Amino acid sequence: MSRADRRRWASARTLADLGELMALWLEGEIGSRPGYQPRYGPDEETEHLVPVLAALCRAGYITTCSQPGLADTGYDGRWWEQRAAVELIVTDPDLKSRLLEAARGAGLVVVVNDYVRGGVQDPRVPVTTRDGERITSFGGRIGRADMAIQWPGLNGSLYAQVTHGTYVSVIAPEYGPAGERLWEALWPLTKTRQT
Repeated sequence: MSRADRRRWASARTLADLGELMALWLEGEIGSRPGYQPRYGPDEETEHLVPVLAALCRAGYITTCSQPGLADTGYDGRWWEQRAAVELIVTDPDLKSRLLEAARGAGLVVVVNDYVRGGVQDPRVPVTTRDGERITSFGGRIGRADMAIQWPGLNGSLYAQVTHGTYVSVIAPEYGPAGERLWEALWPLTKTRQT
């Protein structure tokens, strides 16, 4: 990560600051983000998701990982299927409530991992298969060491908020392009701006 990018991320003090920086990274205005390959933007397959992901970040939902719904032959000639999915960090109880209501109301799968003491810890959900074999999952508790790898260089106070927030994974129940309805279901949440 360049020194300029490192300074930008270290200067963030609030979740609104972090959300704006994540949105700028998604939009290609910042070259690197913490916990991701330096000088590398979002994967090409997620280009069409950038508007909704950036808007969610600016509305107070920090997106950390996402993928579109796909069903196609992959780079290796094998059959790949993906469920549309996104992982978000939420620290505001009202925003969390709206997210859960919108996702569940749309019939989407919701996985909650709350990092407050005694919080909900839902199990991981498979989201990608290759020739029917599970490849990746969303959700599940993130260990302390992995959290440090995901958010290096953040201001200590902001790091505490992010690592003690609620990680919510929203997943389409169906594999393939039909699951792209997830993004339409989440779009109304972008109308609320975090202050």
